[in-house]
Amino acid sequence: MADITETTPAANCMTSLESYVRTRKGAVLAAEILISFVILICYGASRYGGYLAVAICEMVFAIIFFVVFMNELDKEFQGVNWIWSDLIRAGIGAALYLITSLICVIGGAGDGARIAGGVFGLLAGILFAYDAYTIFLDIKSSRQHTAAPTVLPSIV
Repeated sequence: MADITETTPAANCMTSLESYVRTRKGAVLAAEILISFVILICYGASRYGGYLAVAICEMVFAIIFFVVFMNELDKEFQGVNWIWSDLIRAGIGAALYLITSLICVIGGAGDGARIAGGVFGLLAGILFAYDAYTIFLDIKSSRQHTAAPTVLPSIV
């Protein structure tokens, strides 16, 4: 007879997903993925589809970092500095979303989907900037707590 308490890999994945989304970083990454998907839909419905690239790239990068941090792969693959990579991703995402969103809101007369995508893009730019700021604070606090080794000269 099979053991009922045995867990499947899918159940382990769902429990780790649920527990990671409840953290601050997991919630921010999940919100970045969702708002990028909404922007993707808005720009896809627009007459000007050229702004899709920012939403697609930022959503894919957010998914990659979400999976890496959720499965704690950042501790296994230490060849990449994941914290600095995440800071660069969030900073560039904030800048790109703010720039393209302002262009879409200002020049989107007559195209409601483009204006909606621009407004959601402004919100995404603020969210990505918040993520970059919190990552920066984490880096700054981890550097302050690490003391440099000091060697006193010995007098012989």
